[in-house]
Amino acid sequence: MEPVSVHSEPSFDPQPSGSRTGRAEQSYQPRARDFVELHDQVQSSVNLLDSLENFLSTFQKDLSAVSGQISNLQDRSKDIDNRLRSRRRIEKPLSNLIVDLCIPPALATLILDTRVDEDWIPGIVEFERRLDTLKLRVRVKAARDLSEVGEGLRIVAATKLRTFFLALLEPIRTSMTSNLQVLQSSVWMKYKPLYSFLQRHAPNVAHEVQRAYAAAVRTYFETGFRRYLRGLTWIKGRTTEKTDNIAYAAGESPDPEVDPARLLYGRVDGPGVVMAYMADDKSHKEPLEALVRSALLVLMDNATAEYTFITTFFANEPRPSMHSKESSGSIMSPLLSPTNGEFEDTRSNPGSDFGGEPAGPRRRVTSITSVMSAGPQEPSQKEELASLNALWKQVMDPVLDYCQTFIQAALEPAPPVVPLLTMIRLTEDVVAEVHRRNCGPLETFVFAIRLKMWPAFQKLMAEHINSVKKFAEGAGGSFFRKSSMTEDAVTSICHRYAVVFNSFIALTDQAEETMIFSNLLRLRQEVLKLIATYTEQITHPAVKARAMCRFYERIIQDLSKGPAPTSHPKAQSELAFWRQRDEEVRRRHPDAFTGR
Repeated sequence: MEPVSVHSEPSFDPQPSGSRTGRAEQSYQPRARDFVELHDQVQSSVNLLDSLENFLSTFQKDLSAVSGQISNLQDRSKDIDNRLRSRRRIEKPLSNLIVDLCIPPALATLILDTRVDEDWIPGIVEFERRLDTLKLRVRVKAARDLSEVGEGLRIVAATKLRTFFLALLEPIRTSMTSNLQVLQSSVWMKYKPLYSFLQRHAPNVAHEVQRAYAAAVRTYFETGFRRYLRGLTWIKGRTTEKTDNIAYAAGESPDPEVDPARLLYGRVDGPGVVMAYMADDKSHKEPLEALVRSALLVLMDNATAEYTFITTFFANEPRPSMHSKESSGSIMSPLLSPTNGEFEDTRSNPGSDFGGEPAGPRRRVTSITSVMSAGPQEPSQKEELASLNALWKQVMDPVLDYCQTFIQAALEPAPPVVPLLTMIRLTEDVVAEVHRRNCGPLETFVFAIRLKMWPAFQKLMAEHINSVKKFAEGAGGSFFRKSSMTEDAVTSICHRYAVVFNSFIALTDQAEETMIFSNLLRLRQEVLKLIATYTEQITHPAVKARAMCRFYERIIQDLSKGPAPTSHPKAQSELAFWRQRDEEVRRRHPDAFTGR
């Protein structure tokens, strides 16, 4: 028996291995080319994958670098955006600043190459605004560089404006027929902005112009008023009106009557003034109060018109506001601008041969403080008003002296009491009108004249009262003096008393005025005493009563014929007083009037 091998391989194919290998080679050999191509393709794919792996690795590195660059670009973009927004915020203010700092060639040409005319008014306003801007921007180098150019233009402008304003005075200096107030309103006031420029940027030139104006206008007014008042003096010399007391030549000379036309001279809005050419007519005459009224009204109109012009033209106006569409207000702190106040011009027509029409409404400065720290400190309103008042006084001093001399000559010797009271009422009306026109210095002057008239009035009334008293005392004296008193004389005094009373009432608006009515009361008491003294000489009671009633009736009739018999309370009470006296006499002596 043969031994069995444990490790022997099982037999799967009954054919031998060599034959199987040969058959395999024979089956693969026709496809060898395909296998080779497949192998090459696989190798190419492996190579391609290796290249792709290398490319992806490089791309990843490049992508990381690009991501970093994009982040940097985003940061730069944000920075650029911030800078752009910042520049846009300052673009307009910076543009306005450049515009403000620059002096346009057209403006420089206007100042350097043209004469002063209306075109200079807006030009100088614009030039002043640019000068003020240069002063505010002293920290900017461009402003410091342009300040020299601005200073040169300022000097040229001041020189030309000085020549221009001095030339405006030539018509006043050379001819008295020049209408000063027309020149002031239509020429000087039109160029007020140019003078304001001189006040702020060339004060020495402005003061020179002011002094020249004061000297020229002073001479103009002095000459005109001297001629006018000389003519009034000639007319005054043609009329002689005696100042007789109420008892003078009673019953012998014609008795005066109330003259309503002359009483109208006690008002500002009364008859027209006496013109200068009227003095050439040697037959022309005017009452004294008409001449005084003409002098005061011509003085009032011319002096108040001049005061209005001086306080308007020569007042220091505030600097113009720096805010405008072109100004660089957005990059500078806001500037406060004062406000300008308006007031009504209250001048009337001068009414003189050398006066003119008043100017239009004027503007009055209510605030003269300046917000420009670079400019000089301007005076306070009180100091400025005192300076302007002094300038007006400098201009009007000769005129005031002439008028004061003329009025003093009219009061010496004292005129009759009614014309004197008419002039007093006129001065009161003039004071009220001057006060309304806001001319303080002239108001003080006229008020002083009024104060001088009242003592003269009081003296005249005392003389009238004493004359009636002495006339009555003479009737009670010796036989020869008794014979000088007649019923006609007493009737004449009663009539004159009524004329004085009616005239005073017509000139008095107030219901109570001590100076007037206390003197009238004293005069009435003396008239009553005179009537009583005269009637005491009559022994028959009936004849005596009838005589007293005749005097009372005459006074009542004369009082009733007055200009204002019932409108004034004092007129009513006076009529009631005399009627009561008449009724008392008739009641005590009824038999004396029966059968008349």
